[in-house]
Amino acid sequence: MQVTVKANFNKQTKDSKKELVQFYVKGEDEKKPELNQMTREVVELTIEGIEQKLTCEFNKISKDSKKTVLDFIVKGDTSSDQSFNFYKKAGSDVTLTIVESQMSIDEFYDNDHEGVEYKVGQDGTVEVTPNQMSLEDVPEDDPEEDIFSETDEDLLQ
Repeated sequence: MQVTVKANFNKQTKDSKKELVQFYVKGEDEKKPELNQMTREVVELTIEGIEQKLTCEFNKISKDSKKTVLDFIVKGDTSSDQSFNFYKKAGSDVTLTIVESQMSIDEFYDNDHEGVEYKVGQDGTVEVTPNQMSLEDVPEDDPEEDIFSETDEDLLQ
């Protein structure tokens, strides 16, 4: 699914946890049903005149009597160059194209990490992928090794 709207690129903010881009849509474009259908989905944003795309979560849509506000959370591994090219358009009217991505919300928020592979079911149960590790692979503690120094033991008494 794809929708193109005339919008005002209201703001782009970034903190230590996430980057947010916000657009104001006015007029007939704010009535497009596709906007509501893509909310809470992963989408790709493009602005006319900019080559780069931003992969985002279409976080929310809110309406008041004057405008419709579209909020997007930018994917964490987006390069600075991509964000900067979008940022140059902040505060201006743009033609925004929103395309539904093939990526799921889980994939969007999945941070690659080392460790045990697992899947979390709908009911919250965890299923560990078999044959990843055995008890023999876990290093044994040396019983001769004292984890407290004498000064630590003195402090504990």
